[in-house]
Amino acid sequence: METRISTILNHKGRKIVTVRPDQTIASFAYALHAHSIGATPVVDDQGDVIGMISERDIARGMVQYGGAVVDQPVSSLMTRLVSHCSAQDTVIDVMQMMTSQRIRHVPVYESGRLSGMVSIGDVVKQLLEEAQHDVESLKHYIMSA
Repeated sequence: METRISTILNHKGRKIVTVRPDQTIASFAYALHAHSIGATPVVDDQGDVIGMISERDIARGMVQYGGAVVDQPVSSLMTRLVSHCSAQDTVIDVMQMMTSQRIRHVPVYESGRLSGMVSIGDVVKQLLEEAQHDVESLKHYIMSA
């Protein structure tokens, strides 16, 4: 049985930190620090995702704007074409998408609505737990044979 993204969300929670396109990069950076996260969806007035922004975008903005990046709006650095997944997608499929697109954070949708976020760290943690469980099961099987 292949593990679904919903399993990760059930373990980590479905809290979503978002930012608005007109917020400054400084306020975005504060949100990252305050919540110990690396990226957030950017949402419009209706709460629809219109972009993603990450700590890597801040680094890119430093090259483009220098220290003035902190005063730039989130919209100036956000990624507008947002890859996303479904809560019913498999962890392996999402990991492959993250790897092929070189992204580390993916919004999760259920019934057409944003319902969570998964990071590459969440995916690796899930796969590690499954591998550890498999090792323990094999040890038990060998010892009982």
